Amino acid sequence: MPVVSRLVSIVLRVVEIICGAIVAGIIGHYLASFTSIDPWPQARWIYTEVVAGLSIILGLIWLIPFSFGFFSWPFDTVISLAWFAAFGILVDAIHKFNCGSIWGWGNITHNDSCGRWKAAEAFSFISACVWLASALVGIWFTFRVRGTTSDR
Repeated sequence: MPVVSRLVSIVLRVVEIICGAIVAGIIGHYLASFTSIDPWPQARWIYTEVVAGLSIILGLIWLIPFSFGFFSWPFDTVISLAWFAAFGILVDAIHKFNCGSIWGWGNITHNDSCGRWKAAEAFSFISACVWLASALVGIWFTFRVRGTTSDR
């Protein structure tokens, strides 16, 4: 059974890295193109960019398949909450555009501002859920390991 949890963990880490890279690229594009905007939206985008960068770095570090990666579930939970906050920030920012529903992610493949915002929003939500799933796998592994070592 440890093989299954390790394979699931590796897949989750790869998805975390991919989602972080997509969001970092989209938000980084906006940060680079807008130089004379109000500082408040810029601060929100910088927060999202920092969360994406941390996700990429931590995902790469914890991608190494050692059992210590499973004990990082408290950090996974914190990063998941940070991603949910970034998702809320992006949802709040998208209300300023006329892009429709925040859950209408059908046009994320269009190369326009609404499509890019919706893609950043979608991948931030997916990343939050994947980090939460990673935390749950870590919790399951941690308590399963504690249960098997205390029985001996």
